[in-house]
Amino acid sequence: MTTQPVDPSPLAAVASGFMAAKQFFAASELGLFAALADGPATSAAVAETAGVPERSARILLDAMVGLELLTFADGQYTNTAATAAYLAGGEGLDLRPWLAFWDALSYPHWLGYTDSMRTAQPQPFDMGGERMETFMGGVQTYNSLHAQQLAEVYDFTAHENLLDLAGLSTAFLDEAHKRNPKLRGAFVSTDMMLQMAKGGAPAGFEDFVEFHEADPLTTEVPGHYDSVLLEHVLHRFTPEENKTILTRARAAVDAGAALLVLDFLLDATDGRRLDPVLAGEYLVIDGTVVYPEDEVKGWLEATGWRWVETRPVPGSPRVIIAEAV
Repeated sequence: MTTQPVDPSPLAAVASGFMAAKQFFAASELGLFAALADGPATSAAVAETAGVPERSARILLDAMVGLELLTFADGQYTNTAATAAYLAGGEGLDLRPWLAFWDALSYPHWLGYTDSMRTAQPQPFDMGGERMETFMGGVQTYNSLHAQQLAEVYDFTAHENLLDLAGLSTAFLDEAHKRNPKLRGAFVSTDMMLQMAKGGAPAGFEDFVEFHEADPLTTEVPGHYDSVLLEHVLHRFTPEENKTILTRARAAVDAGAALLVLDFLLDATDGRRLDPVLAGEYLVIDGTVVYPEDEVKGWLEATGWRWVETRPVPGSPRVIIAEAV
């Protein structure tokens, strides 16, 4: 009986993933998606608009077709809905600073990834000069995507007073307010994080949000709220510190209040690839931790919260929805 050979395609697809990522970053930086902003075009036309050799344009364009980031028909290339919305320079959220951050900083940093896995320690990370600007621009851009997508999958109209506790970005409160103009909120964090958040706040933000300096690890949270958001908090703290933050959050609300915990979470049962990949990114960059979802649920139960559900957020972390008991 002849044994059929095992298909090695999945191995080749994953092993060449670093090449695909670099092609994607290059296509974005060189302006190929922007060159298609006005509609379908040939490789020669894209090359002329982007100012690159046609040979280079053809390689990158075909690579993006293979990655399903462009389509090809009748000799012309066309943006997909995603590349048109986020990478072509339109009126929506421009994700090119996020890709520039991953290309310029994260991509080369992953050269030390195996050593990080061997030791569970981050690699030395240079944040000097323009690298800090690239880093912050990328992080805040990716956070803006998370904020937009969270507001698409969660209904903020049920709330009147939302607390963003120990968070990183004002984009979440801003997006929630866009969906619910009656919503008021507070951004509560340490002085350093407050200054960073204020620097990135959109015009008119302080008309509906108050800033309060408070370290939730050591002090009570000022104010009283009907909902709490922990956005990108868990991975930055230890389990005991997270339980302290959750306890402070519970003290700032009445029973029945909502808690939204937005972060990457490990759960091998659902096969979602994004979370363990970002767990590797956090470890190699700064040593922060992506926790198993079951462990987080245990913290909720121990600090006065009842888990309700966990929702995936497209292209973003998951959101755990809980209720104060």
